[in-house]
Amino acid sequence: MGWRSEEKQAGQGLSRLLLAGVAASVIGLGSTEGSAWAQQAQASSPVVLEHVRLFDGTGAAEQDDMAVLVQGSRIVSVGHTGKLAVPQGAKRIDLSGKTLIPGLISNHSHVGVVSGTSVGSQNFTAPVIKGALDQYERYGVTTVTALGLTKSPLFDDLRQAQHADGSAGADLFGVDQGIGVPGGMPPEGMVKVGKDQIFRPATVAEAQQAVQTMAREHTDLVKLWVDDFRNGVASQKPLPVMKPEIWQAVINEAHSQHLRVAVHIHDLDYGKRLVAAGADIIAHGVRDEPVDGTFIAALKDRGVWYIPTISLDEATYLFAEQPEILNDPVLKAGLSADLQKQFSDPAWRQKTVSSPLAKASHAAVAMNQKNLLTLYKAGVKIGFGTDSGAAPVRIPGFAEHRELRLLVQAGLTPLQALTLATSQAAALLNLSDRGVIAPGKRADFVVLEADPADNIAAVDQIAAVWRGGVRAAGPLVPR
Repeated sequence: MGWRSEEKQAGQGLSRLLLAGVAASVIGLGSTEGSAWAQQAQASSPVVLEHVRLFDGTGAAEQDDMAVLVQGSRIVSVGHTGKLAVPQGAKRIDLSGKTLIPGLISNHSHVGVVSGTSVGSQNFTAPVIKGALDQYERYGVTTVTALGLTKSPLFDDLRQAQHADGSAGADLFGVDQGIGVPGGMPPEGMVKVGKDQIFRPATVAEAQQAVQTMAREHTDLVKLWVDDFRNGVASQKPLPVMKPEIWQAVINEAHSQHLRVAVHIHDLDYGKRLVAAGADIIAHGVRDEPVDGTFIAALKDRGVWYIPTISLDEATYLFAEQPEILNDPVLKAGLSADLQKQFSDPAWRQKTVSSPLAKASHAAVAMNQKNLLTLYKAGVKIGFGTDSGAAPVRIPGFAEHRELRLLVQAGLTPLQALTLATSQAAALLNLSDRGVIAPGKRADFVVLEADPADNIAAVDQIAAVWRGGVRAAGPLVPR
């Protein structure tokens, strides 16, 4: 199973996308201190953030009165304030009373699908995508993975631009197009994307060709939609499902191209079948029944990653059932006028709360949380994502904050949840240059006014967001 090597995946997947100046920052390429960074660091003035409480992203306990020295786009050193060597002339920033955490990383989002309340191919434009990336950054999400429904060459160009030091908005990785089912998933009537934003192969040969095209476009991953999209609603007419020979052809061809495969599922049965077929990432939590020992063993034995995306189902009913949330300034920071109007409409709220999908979504959240805790305790590799940007109610940035709350409600501690959203999410992407606050890593971090170890809601209290050594945003809510 040599194709599973992280070094090979990074060297032939993510790293070939990067601009020459930052290529050395990805796993498998050796030192994280590439020549471009070294030149920038020599030319830029150092900054030290001191007297701060530090959560470094590794899962270790927080440390008080810490200092972080930044030069260029990288962290140079980390130590206790007063004991850390600081170059003469360094700019000092006193963060007394505040907490520093790594920038959040999403393993499952979408860009260019939604604008306001509209969904469709007309939204796949540079301004719409850049607007979403800026919004992610304001919420402290400094790296985003778009899992499909994209198109080249715009997506490829934007990825390269976002990888560059000094770019505004979240860094961008993701899937070119993705592979669904003719007449089935993802539903054309709901998603309304163009034919150039997804492949729907009907034969093994077409499936192989789709993967080959995505590989030529330098996709980071391959995405599969396979199921019937009933989502627990018994009365909902099922869509056509993917034939096993198609998904097997996709997985085999992807692996031959040294690409990993992320799979959209809802039910345990599909989870088991796709893991057995060789899927590398389960892109949604199992929501129909409790996971069992067979599934857990398969995930662990094969090293498969699991992304719960609990907030996906919560977003189905949250804004209709809790209209008071519209007064939350943290939500308002990412809410368009059109979406505000929709959420305020009593008719929309009544239709939403009375729908069979709302009831099914409540059950899905509960089952997803139960399964997440079971898998976490079993030692399965867990990533972090929300499916934000795939529907208007899945609001970029805000969804990631809700996901952290839902992880804690499921039974994780706040720092365990943040570890999933930082170092673990980086590990899923095979990125060793981010996700933790340590020497040599990217200076992507979030300054919080409060301590998230005490209450995960502290992630809402953003004082500043730094990306690539630059103060990029903040505060989230004006003081």
